Amino acid sequence: MEPTNLNTTEPPERAFKRLPRVQAGMEVRDAVEADADALSAIADVPADVVRNLIHDRTVRVADREATAAGPNADTADEEGRDVSGFVSFDVRNGTVHVTQLAGTAVACERLLGEPVRFATAEGLNVELLALDGDDAVQEAAVAAGFERDGAGPTFDGKSTVRYRLDPS
Repeated sequence: MEPTNLNTTEPPERAFKRLPRVQAGMEVRDAVEADADALSAIADVPADVVRNLIHDRTVRVADREATAAGPNADTADEEGRDVSGFVSFDVRNGTVHVTQLAGTAVACERLLGEPVRFATAEGLNVELLALDGDDAVQEAAVAAGFERDGAGPTFDGKSTVRYRLDPS
């Protein structure tokens, strides 16, 4: 995990609020095409859609590392990874848009750090749409310092909630 700079002008309680909860053994990495099946199962979308997402956007994956050393523990076995979530994001009109966020609440919170770090470095805001009732994503957004910014658009008949963060 990258260190968080607490030497900012924001109130300390907000800076600490954005510190992700640490889950032992969680690694965040770039997504690769071989992750498509695991990510499609998490997001409940076809694997082809996820493959396109991986090629078209910035996509990060949170892996829970194996806790027991097996006979192949020293090999780079992609199939042995235990994916706990993923985030995709891109930049449009001067805002970092989180286009997909799915997984456990802890993984989602940790993964939100990726677009926030990018936005901070570029001097941009971050926007996230969460399906109404998606508690894992909404809890992660609040824990990461996002503020609710009203209703978002409707997708497939489901309402969304808009969250925004100004990391500056």
